Amino acid sequence: MAKNHQLLIGGEWVDGDAGTSSIINPATETVVAEVPEASVAQADAAAAAAQAALPAWAATPPEERAALLRAAADRLAERREELIPVIISETGATAQVGSRMQVPVAITRLREYANLALQNHDIALTPNATPSTPLAPGGLIGAVVARQPVGAVATISPYNFPLVNQAGKIAPALAAGNTVVMKPAPQDPIAVIELARILDEVGFPAGVVNVITSAAPEPAAALSTSTDIDMVSFTGSTSTGERIYESGASTMKRLLLELGGKGAAIVREDADLKTAIGALASVWGFHSGQICTAPTRAVVHRTRYDELVSGLQAAAGHMKIGDPTDDDIIVGPVISAVQRDRIEGYIQSGADEGATVVVDGRRPSHLDTGFYVGPTLLADCRPDMTAVQEEIFGPVIAVVPYGDDDEAVAIANGTEFGLYDYVFSADMAAAYAIARRLRTGNVGINTAQRNPNTAFGGFKKSGIGRDGAVFGLHAYTELQSIVWPA
Repeated sequence: MAKNHQLLIGGEWVDGDAGTSSIINPATETVVAEVPEASVAQADAAAAAAQAALPAWAATPPEERAALLRAAADRLAERREELIPVIISETGATAQVGSRMQVPVAITRLREYANLALQNHDIALTPNATPSTPLAPGGLIGAVVARQPVGAVATISPYNFPLVNQAGKIAPALAAGNTVVMKPAPQDPIAVIELARILDEVGFPAGVVNVITSAAPEPAAALSTSTDIDMVSFTGSTSTGERIYESGASTMKRLLLELGGKGAAIVREDADLKTAIGALASVWGFHSGQICTAPTRAVVHRTRYDELVSGLQAAAGHMKIGDPTDDDIIVGPVISAVQRDRIEGYIQSGADEGATVVVDGRRPSHLDTGFYVGPTLLADCRPDMTAVQEEIFGPVIAVVPYGDDDEAVAIANGTEFGLYDYVFSADMAAAYAIARRLRTGNVGINTAQRNPNTAFGGFKKSGIGRDGAVFGLHAYTELQSIVWPA
């Protein structure tokens, strides 16, 4: 791997005009690497390069686009063992998450969209018998609704799954004939830079794929306002998504925004608590709760409340926290000192507002180095508490009691978010009926597992649009209606 990380702009690898910044290992607090700091001018140049490369790439046969995506997937697979420790060191992901949920999933997404690139996604319509009008003669009028690439797309990814998220954006965008400017999160951009290097090495034309990195907000903001960028695909916080929405309005940017979540897990009186507790514990064990789909609110029937709290307390005791490179570690660090302090602030706010801190993960006593927060369980919570309303993005579960299904639904729907909720019940018909009442883009019934073929996205302030599988490819297209006399 190149030690001198650079930006890719218009087919050229260049240093950052604003110098470099240090990437810190969240587990050791040591410097992993120095990465380039792009200037606003370089962000503008990357956008211009993507726009200039668009006509030729949009006209490239789907077979050629697919072949390049497959070549990139193959090359990424060849570098899998090299990249996994890099991702662990820059993200703090545990060995289990880093080896199974980062590089392999990115490879799968590249291959998936290579296959989808070969399919015809146009919609043929039945000819319509139309009478003569002052506008034109009548007759049978045929039509097709064609899918055209949106244009040059800025893909801005979060810090929790940098490689996977970027692959899930650029693969459908490129498959559909768009060009891209990748902008990874400032905390962990190394794997994304290497992804750009792979795409460049396998032969994507100059300007089709670009990458800029910066810890400063201005270069990313420039992509949101640039007239050369037709669409912004962003995954991250709702507050940042709101700013992208506002800044893109003047140029009518197309948007795909996958924003915050505050997942509610409704645990009914008849639920299998072992299943529910296992799913809820994923808040602690899956990337230290740094995942927007996490079931961070346990909304539990009063008759099962004490039993569930006790079960979660016991489960927390089995969550080994420490060095993420150890295979038996379940809970690694969070991304930064800033995020650790933010999470601890939410835990304290819960206590201050009346919650009982049943399990307190603040500053694990056996770890002197690293940005660690252990599994934390807040009981006796009310729906209006700050820790119940706001996205914490850390290993914290808040437990709220309820009396009947109507109250459970009201609590679940009672935040500004609507990304992913859950229902646990032995009565599938009742669970399904509750799921249909939830104002959320996704619902898991008796499972925290995902189906990769579903449309993924949120209601309310959890975002705009849908990605995932064929829905993701369609997100990077515009519909063009073409009609003719049949």
